Amino acid sequence: MGQPHLFNPLSIRGTTIRNRIWVSPMCQYSCEQHDGVPDDWHLVNLGKSASGGAGLVFAEATAVSPEGRITSEDTGIWNNDQAEAWARIVRFIHSQGASAGMQLSHAGRKASDYRLFDDRCGTTKPVAEGGWKAVAPSAVAYPGFDVPEALDEAGIDKVVDDYREAARRSVGAGFDVVEIHAAHGYLIHEFLSPLSNLRTDRYGGSLENRARLLLRIVRSVREAIGEQVPLFVRFSATDWIDDGWDEKQTAVVAGWAREAGADFFDISSGGLTNGIFISLEPGYQVPLADFVRKEAGVAANAVGLITTAEQAEEIVASGRADAVMLARQIIRDPNFALRAAHELGADIEYWPRQYQGARWPAQPTNIRVS
Repeated sequence: MGQPHLFNPLSIRGTTIRNRIWVSPMCQYSCEQHDGVPDDWHLVNLGKSASGGAGLVFAEATAVSPEGRITSEDTGIWNNDQAEAWARIVRFIHSQGASAGMQLSHAGRKASDYRLFDDRCGTTKPVAEGGWKAVAPSAVAYPGFDVPEALDEAGIDKVVDDYREAARRSVGAGFDVVEIHAAHGYLIHEFLSPLSNLRTDRYGGSLENRARLLLRIVRSVREAIGEQVPLFVRFSATDWIDDGWDEKQTAVVAGWAREAGADFFDISSGGLTNGIFISLEPGYQVPLADFVRKEAGVAANAVGLITTAEQAEEIVASGRADAVMLARQIIRDPNFALRAAHELGADIEYWPRQYQGARWPAQPTNIRVS
């Protein structure tokens, strides 16, 4: 019996990722000083997934500018102090044999929110409490939030510059992979969707125009990171609303993004507005990844209610995705990859030596109890 598909390495440009079990970016809202600098929480949160056997560990959605944060407690990478703090975390991830990914984000009209575990989450934090004026493609509010300011051409140029400089700092901090966040109702997704982009200039209207910001960012980031660093794009493949953004448009734009310098596509869904109905079932977003992957002829991963080793293996083995990203399941079980290797009979060499006494299957061993 050969190695399970989940445990075949994957090489993209100059990076080889040891397996196909990847950790999705997950917001922590834990920069208590409001300075965007990751701290010990971020080190432990990401480090335990690396020691747990994941192939690629993504940092949370990290803002390219102060106004690009979802909340004032978000991480950032718009200055060198933040980059130095990230470098410490990357070094630990690498020490465990995993690859490190940075997701670059701008929250757009969903910025200046309260963090998830605050009862006021889903409303705009006022300037008097440390909030700020959000920006968007059009002056159309996300439900529950204040009306954002529509970006002018100079503001759009600044966004592109912010992504480029954040990408440069990410590579300088040692990240192996850079991802552009174009999903979940944040700024780039807002430009892509006709429901939130009502512009009449060269950034609105046609699909080519609505994709212009993303493609400018892809080209700018590719130039900043060089030819050896893999570049991912995360898409929401559908708004789950009639006449909104959908998987067909996603596939077309993914093809354009590949031509502009992107390598791999991270397929999620939703987030542009609230009050929508999604029928949640195991792997409910896998068909979206499968469609984009085959329609555009690109490499893509699947995410969303992937919870067992057998399910993850089937997704990759069947060719519906090139890898899987796990979020909540990794929170529940940071050692998911190690357990999956045991359950699927994979031959791996990256069990942490400190944990060898607990390796499956159980073996008689001498353990010193202090």
